[in-house]
Amino acid sequence: MTRMTNATELTVRTWSARAGAEGAGSYSRYFTGTLLPELRKLPGFEGAYLLRRDLDGDGTVELTAHTFWESPAVIRAFAGDDITVAIVEPEARAMLLDFDRTATHRLVVADARAR
Repeated sequence: MTRMTNATELTVRTWSARAGAEGAGSYSRYFTGTLLPELRKLPGFEGAYLLRRDLDGDGTVELTAHTFWESPAVIRAFAGDDITVAIVEPEARAMLLDFDRTATHRLVVADARAR
């Protein structure tokens, strides 16, 4: 059953990176095994998606992380006063070819995910 809801404060934080095929696999394991367990401990964290897209058949992969937060205020508790600064730990940096230094934020205006 799909339930449509208004989510006036739910904020999505989006960040992208590029990696080789091996690095993308390593980062996916890091995301699910290390990062998500830490994020789940934070008040106001509401979930996440990690998306993958192969680029141009050269072995480069784009990874896009979408994390869901109760409000911009709880993002500030995680990311600091400037919530646009990307938080990328050295362990993660080592797996990536390049990554965005900033994150973008969007308010969810409708949520139609199946529950």
